[in-house]
Amino acid sequence: MTDADFLRVCALDDLPEAEPVAADIHGTSIVLVRRADEVFALHDECSHAAVALSEGDIEDCSIECWLHGSSFDLRTGKPSGPPATVAVPTYPVELREGDVYLSLKPKTTETAN
Repeated sequence: MTDADFLRVCALDDLPEAEPVAADIHGTSIVLVRRADEVFALHDECSHAAVALSEGDIEDCSIECWLHGSSFDLRTGKPSGPPATVAVPTYPVELREGDVYLSLKPKTTETAN
């Protein structure tokens, strides 16, 4: 991936700690989550119930869907157990000079770690 693949989303300081933030980036619904000086980006839709993950809760390094309680790993998008069985796409994030940059090219399973 090149620098041209990344879009500036916001300043790191604009993201609250451990609270999901919904963002529409070029027509793609994303949920951003800040954990200290690390930011995670996932598709903002539960793979089980098709509701916004940004309305859920953050616990440790996962986001919980508010509707049925499925949790997804912030790093990989993989569900921790039923009812969801399919991972949600995750997106590469880079921090540059205090700003958050995101690529809309989803990570593959191999690069989601």
